[in-house]
Amino acid sequence: MNETNGLHLTPAKRTMMVIVLMTGSFCTVLNQTLLATAYPTLMRYFSITTSTVQWLTTGFLLVNGVMIPVSAYLSMRFNTKWLYIGAMLIFEAGTAVCACAPVYWILLLGRLIQAIAVGITMPLIQTIMLTIFPREQRGSAMGVVGLVIGLAPAIGPTLSGLIIDYMSWRDLFRLILPIGGVVILASLMTIQPVLTVTHPKLDWPSVGLSSLGFGMLLFGFSIVGTDGWTSYKTIFSIIAGLVIVFIMALRQLNLTQPFLELRVFTHRAFIIGTSLSSLVRMAMVGVEMLIPIYLQEVRGLSALMSGLTLLPGALLYGLLSPITGRIFDRYGARDLTMLGMILLTLGTLPFAFINLTTPLIDITIFYAIRFIGISMVMMPASTAGMNSLPNPILADGTAVNNTIRQVAASIGTAILTSVLDDITKQGRLAGQKPLVATLNGYHAAFIVAVLFASLGIIIASRFKPGRRNA
Repeated sequence: MNETNGLHLTPAKRTMMVIVLMTGSFCTVLNQTLLATAYPTLMRYFSITTSTVQWLTTGFLLVNGVMIPVSAYLSMRFNTKWLYIGAMLIFEAGTAVCACAPVYWILLLGRLIQAIAVGITMPLIQTIMLTIFPREQRGSAMGVVGLVIGLAPAIGPTLSGLIIDYMSWRDLFRLILPIGGVVILASLMTIQPVLTVTHPKLDWPSVGLSSLGFGMLLFGFSIVGTDGWTSYKTIFSIIAGLVIVFIMALRQLNLTQPFLELRVFTHRAFIIGTSLSSLVRMAMVGVEMLIPIYLQEVRGLSALMSGLTLLPGALLYGLLSPITGRIFDRYGARDLTMLGMILLTLGTLPFAFINLTTPLIDITIFYAIRFIGISMVMMPASTAGMNSLPNPILADGTAVNNTIRQVAASIGTAILTSVLDDITKQGRLAGQKPLVATLNGYHAAFIVAVLFASLGIIIASRFKPGRRNA
């Protein structure tokens, strides 16, 4: 198999490769955010609850979490070009299933198929970007990734609202199909095999333990809304998940070719960066799901209006990501990420007091403040952690970092929606008016999101000052 050293690509080839990869990233991330304002419509269409519809997010993220460590194996087992194209073909198949889904469970199946592909492509793209750019340019390069990942959420909710209000929710997926097709055709001409193929072995027992352990954890947090925190089913699922994940972790330390290379945690900056980016994901994804539901179900806004309310924040995230990447390259991660976590905390706190008369402009401003903070943390924290690793284990570090972030986002979303449902249910049982009980549920969920962000301030302070973050 012919391999190319990514650092020796010509500028023209590297530029074309980055353009195609970023277009693919835009396609897959747009697919995730397109559902942001569609959940209320899907809840009505399929007659399902918040706890059920949230599996379109948590299930997607969980499969991502399972596939990401497999992607480290796949990236060392298969040619970069054909691995990426194969993953995009799987993504297209899942998107087609979603577009044609006659019932909710088929829609969920399509989302899980999409997640298999995204679980391969997202860490693969990050590993490629870290490989084809020298260490001193990685912050800026990952800032470009952040730009694309930011612009898609900016467009996604608003585009989703427009389609939901004037077309069919199925068109959300039909829109993605031609974009994915263009990416696949362009990949045939531009993607280069920049990662070395080593033909490692995959430890299937570890795959099984990982899937079962993380699945049990997520299931336990997801049923809190219906079963409560003290139910035997909830407690058993969470404890069993923790035990299985612990067994899986012990197994990795005794394998010569582990499924997840946990020895990356011997690098201090990697621990800090991964922990911080995971907390940001926990505070970010669940709130992204709850706010459109609040705007449409409680405030009675249209899907388009709820999407427009979120637009400025997501635009700011996309525009600021390249800038924060350059700031990271020059000054390091500590001050940047601490300030970002403070802004995320301050921007989330007002949502714990929202009511029927909260001005929409306030919601728009505080949501934007949240995303300014996120732009200062997400990519800089991950890049600081990855820069502490030697090149031979970059793919392993990317896999571990992304796995933990995705599983954390899944659990964070499950926790927030479960808290919302649980507090709402308890309030109604106590005789509260339905609207009062629902608002109390939102207040409790957003308080949990504030706690996630507040913990991140402490973790960010553990980075060393300056460009050397280890």
